[in-house]
Amino acid sequence: MSELIEHMEEVNRVASEYIKGFNESEISKELDIPRARVSTLLREWKSMASNSEAVRSRAREALSGADQHYSKLIKQAYEVIEEATTTSNLSAKTGAIKLVLDIETRRIEMLQKAGLLENKELSEQLLETERKQELIMGILKDVASKYPSIKNEIVSRLAEVSGPNGQAVVINES
Repeated sequence: MSELIEHMEEVNRVASEYIKGFNESEISKELDIPRARVSTLLREWKSMASNSEAVRSRAREALSGADQHYSKLIKQAYEVIEEATTTSNLSAKTGAIKLVLDIETRRIEMLQKAGLLENKELSEQLLETERKQELIMGILKDVASKYPSIKNEIVSRLAEVSGPNGQAVVINES
């Protein structure tokens, strides 16, 4: 049992660094874990994350916290830029500008890496929407066949919604 806990703690440490925007090599050095092991732990974490709403929720919270942290760092860097401009300190200004660039780059990498979670959620929402659409179409077909007098109205309204390039709806009479 303690081995499982230790393993999950290791997965969490690696995932935490990954979400912050560090790559596998950087995580390996930071946590003193072989790079191959970091890769394995990240694959395991990604698999767990993509299959667990609780983990995805936690990842969104961590992502939001990291994004806020990056925003604070960028704000402070801009304060340094303003101060350096006021005092005509070109080297400090240049360094602060490079810092902003580095922070923004890391933030973008972090958000791109997190995209895998969002893509999973979007695909699940799309599948659910398609399932509901099929159910609605089934209901409309049933109603049209039960009440033939409204069949043309249903077809007409569906054509309005789908537009000129929409799918044709065929409601067979039974």
